[in-house]
Amino acid sequence: MPKLEPEIADEAPCSAEFTAYDEEHLVTYLRLLDAETDGADWREVARIVLRLDPAVDPDGARRCWESHLKRAKWMSGYGYRYFLKKPRGS
Repeated sequence: MPKLEPEIADEAPCSAEFTAYDEEHLVTYLRLLDAETDGADWREVARIVLRLDPAVDPDGARRCWESHLKRAKWMSGYGYRYFLKKPRGS
């Protein structure tokens, strides 16, 4: 089940399969994609969506944001197919 504010890992998965992490972070991925479409600054997105402070760890926040945005794009292009095939209630 997707969560509104799940725990955020330092980096998103890079598996070719849909993961439990992906399922929990569907809302996060959608928010990242929306922010990119709106042209939001990555620092603002890291602060609001990923709940990270880029002023404290700019490199870590940037890596986290980049990996999650990359995964969000993977989900929107390919990963959603795994989600749609997943039996409900699992």
